[in-house]
Amino acid sequence: MRGWPATLTRKSRADAARNRQHIVAVARAAFADDGLDLPMREIARRACVGVATLYRHFPARADLITAALSEHVAACRADMRAALDDPDAWRALSGTIRRFAERQVRERGLNQALFGSHGATAAFAEDRRAQAAGLAQLVERAHEAGAVRGDVTVEDVRVGLAAIASFRALQPEQAAASTRRLVGLLLAGLAAPR
Repeated sequence: MRGWPATLTRKSRADAARNRQHIVAVARAAFADDGLDLPMREIARRACVGVATLYRHFPARADLITAALSEHVAACRADMRAALDDPDAWRALSGTIRRFAERQVRERGLNQALFGSHGATAAFAEDRRAQAAGLAQLVERAHEAGAVRGDVTVEDVRVGLAAIASFRALQPEQAAASTRRLVGLLLAGLAAPR
């Protein structure tokens, strides 16, 4: 019986870790579909845990949002670094626009975290600034390379991406097709005449 309490403690820690991972996975999917304002009670219901269990792991909404979105934000950070390192200015800008567009439709919560001003996303404030600065730098590089029309601004790109976000209301197949079509039109409108 000497090792029994230690075994029980290890088992309960492993159960707690699995519970936490499950809640994070459910929250990530819920935030992608429904945004960051989804009630904590609803996330607990979808995760099949009690509200007390949810709050024991994540005392505040911001804690859950940070845990659920940190991997996605890190992927966005890596994508932007890769784009900024790409020597081909048009490929870097157009690839970034395509990735942003896909995320606009698929990841509602991620967009709110990186491109919105949701109060519970303070942990991602530096990432928001870095993404905005990176996009502006990509547009500037495309200008310098003569890859975009002279009158194109970073705001033009942002407006095009905001328009694409409206496709979230469509069925997934239709949203994907509409996104590809509008991205093609956006890129054609940005590109310098050949």
